[in-house]
Amino acid sequence: MANAIQGAFFHDALHPARRTRPDAARAANAHRQLRHSCRERPADLPLGPGPLRADGTLCTGKVGEDVTVEQAYEHARLTGLNLLAVMHAAAGDLGRIVRVVKLLGFVNATPTFSDHPKVVNGCSDLFADVFDKIGGHARSAIGVGSLPGNITVEIEAVVEIAA
Repeated sequence: MANAIQGAFFHDALHPARRTRPDAARAANAHRQLRHSCRERPADLPLGPGPLRADGTLCTGKVGEDVTVEQAYEHARLTGLNLLAVMHAAAGDLGRIVRVVKLLGFVNATPTFSDHPKVVNGCSDLFADVFDKIGGHARSAIGVGSLPGNITVEIEAVVEIAA
């Protein structure tokens, strides 16, 4: 059962922030993106593309040292936009997303940094805005000593896609 979200909503959701739609192919190439987890209950696992900007550069740095919580929140939001682009490419339309099951966020942070959930809220808040009630999800936010390419945040999303 698909929800009422239309593909156009994805574009509308980006407009207020004056953002362009992320390139799903570029985001997908950052890591191997999709793995079909089962055939009886369609679900895809987009693996964290990271905070990839439209120009192809990644947001880098260590939160609590050279990146603020506010900047890292925006990096997590950008990662969410990249995840949306991958979901849109995989599903053909965000209206086929049945629900967001879980987010797992990794924050590249100093050992004394403790506001990991505030950072990952950037992605969670975006999904709540885009998906409304079906965007509510379980979530973990974990601080790590490093991430590939020194990116600030990496987020995995488990979503259910209608058959």
